[in-house]
Amino acid sequence: MARAVPAVERAFDVLELFLETDELSAPEITAQLGLPRTTVHELVGTLNERGYLMPTGRATNKYRLGVRSFQLGSAYAERLDLAREGQLVAEEIAERCQETVHVGVRDGADVLYVSKVDSSHPVRMVSAVGRRLPAHCTALGKTLLAALPRAEVDELYSGQKLDGMTEHSITNRKTLRKELDEIAEGGVAREYCESNESVACVAAPVRDTSGSVVAAMSISVPILRWNDETEAALRDLVREGATALSERLGHTA
Repeated sequence: MARAVPAVERAFDVLELFLETDELSAPEITAQLGLPRTTVHELVGTLNERGYLMPTGRATNKYRLGVRSFQLGSAYAERLDLAREGQLVAEEIAERCQETVHVGVRDGADVLYVSKVDSSHPVRMVSAVGRRLPAHCTALGKTLLAALPRAEVDELYSGQKLDGMTEHSITNRKTLRKELDEIAEGGVAREYCESNESVACVAAPVRDTSGSVVAAMSISVPILRWNDETEAALRDLVREGATALSERLGHTA
């Protein structure tokens, strides 16, 4: 790892203070960072000159984030690619658990797989990027449905029969609503042989910079490798993976 440059680190320390507050004066920055007053004035002056900070007005000595900070953030957001970022995080998670990892988005009443990394085991789940499945039959889909207002879920399935993919699939709206409430409260969805008789799965929500759920990440395991201990470990891991992907999309807790 390259040696960190102290002056650059201090400049970022100043900028990151504005993640928590709108306006700060040089004395307030000095107090929060514990830096020498002259150092802070030099840093603030340079950031102001480069457009990363700007005075809030003539009658105050406070600063706020400048246009250049906005431009950088906008450029980052515009260039984000959910499928690409999802693939990178899925690869990391799959390497740790050696099981199949998916990232999916909701499209109406379906879930669409946008990223996938296969298990390294000879017995694995058969799936593909671009495949669609009924959202109510998958852990990914149920995670995405759980993020919706219940009125929207009711409207989504209004006049529509909940067809099952296996004998374990949810085919009753009342049962689905109850499970979605549990997922929303617990943060992780579970699926046991609901879309595939031989596969169990856990999933967690992925959020964007606004905090909205825009995708979900899942870990799928053949039931021959599934037990309570495995499920507990994978629930923690899928939460971790979904959080990592959320952070790559600009979400902050």
